Amino acid sequence: MKIIPLFKCRNMKNALDFYTGTLDFRLKYAEASVNDWVIDLINEGAELQLTVLESDNLFGSVINVWVDDVDGLFNKYLERGLDTSNKKNSPVHQGPLDQTWGTREFYITDADGNTLRFCKAL
Repeated sequence: MKIIPLFKCRNMKNALDFYTGTLDFRLKYAEASVNDWVIDLINEGAELQLTVLESDNLFGSVINVWVDDVDGLFNKYLERGLDTSNKKNSPVHQGPLDQTWGTREFYITDADGNTLRFCKAL
């Protein structure tokens, strides 16, 4: 299992300047730009994502949890009583989905608004 935090930021340019200029992070993908909604950064073995999506109104944190078996894990959590009824309008909370950006994912959001995104590369 690998966990990658997603940091919400109000201004992508300012955030990139800080993480790449002050700290030792660099772009994971060379084609990323300040106009992107999400940008992946790396620093040796560390990884994080920056996003401007919902930065002013989303409560809680988001982390990406990379796993080997997304479907098996989702089914295991259902068997343990995972209740998906409070997120009926979010298909990615209802079960694993293949995303256009090349991952298979499902999300679990706790009562405090913290979301775990369980991901596997396709």
